[in-house]
Amino acid sequence: MFIGYFIFGIVALVSWLIQRSLKSKFERYSKIRIPNGMTGKDVAMKMLRDNGIYDVTVTSTTGHLTDHYNPLTKTVNLSENVYGSSSVAAAAIAAHECGHAVQDALAYAPLKLRSALVPAVNFASNWMQWVLLAGIIFIHSFPQLLLAGIVLFAVTTIFSFVTLPVEIDASSRALAWLNGAGITNYETHDQAKDALKTAAYTYVVAALGSLAMLVYYILLFLGGSRR
Repeated sequence: MFIGYFIFGIVALVSWLIQRSLKSKFERYSKIRIPNGMTGKDVAMKMLRDNGIYDVTVTSTTGHLTDHYNPLTKTVNLSENVYGSSSVAAAAIAAHECGHAVQDALAYAPLKLRSALVPAVNFASNWMQWVLLAGIIFIHSFPQLLLAGIVLFAVTTIFSFVTLPVEIDASSRALAWLNGAGITNYETHDQAKDALKTAAYTYVVAALGSLAMLVYYILLFLGGSRR
């Protein structure tokens, strides 16, 4: 168990450091205006139109860094401090979320796969912690229970890795468009890139951390089932 807690602690620490860095950079780049003064909403609307997308609406949502694209409702949902802000951070985030809308319009395969996995991931997320806990308790008498928990955990791990190309591609689309459309200049473009790169690290850490824990549970199962 010590190894599992150690891995969890390392991942949690790295994740906290990256989240802290992301928050710091967001606050810094939120104070820097983009040259043309467009708000996050304006940036999102323009990127959608420039890509020939007219069936997606841009809305404002509550919370901090709660921005997301919903393929079911065809909405780009921007947090309040992004929706009405004309900062570099707001432009980068708005363009990134619109990058997902572009993926959806182009039937981008990793996005389709991620969307298809959502029901299974929701089910796995609701049950895996309880199944894993019970599996660890009864590992010697009923090892199949831990195996079931491992399968559920594997679903969430796969989802984490499928998410990586989706998020990286959305950022690449966003940065290319921001530069091509003249939304950012030579200075603010690098700042937008830095913000999105830091955000991407959170997904990488989550995926690697999930994989590490999956390997730990597998080793635990193999060790317990041999006794």
